[in-house]
Amino acid sequence: MKAQFLTEFLTGLPPVIEEKTTWLLSVDGSSNRKGSEAGVILKGPGQIAVKQSIRFGFTTSNNQTEYEALIAGLRLAKDLGVRNLKC
Repeated sequence: MKAQFLTEFLTGLPPVIEEKTTWLLSVDGSSNRKGSEAGVILKGPGQIAVKQSIRFGFTTSNNQTEYEALIAGLRLAKDLGVRNLKC
């Protein structure tokens, strides 16, 4: 349900993204005995910010959590059609 809401929100955004516009991807993750979580923030032009929280259902190290968050952020950027990305 949340994914559908995000999809509907993003389709309401202007469809044209300038190729010269650079988006910024920030990720952070942590892992402990209680589980692993990560956060993704994708910032674009005009104060656009897409935030995503991820909880992993499997055991990971701190480094693995960071890598998984980066992969999720890259997929999000690709789905939005971002051409220039700074991580």
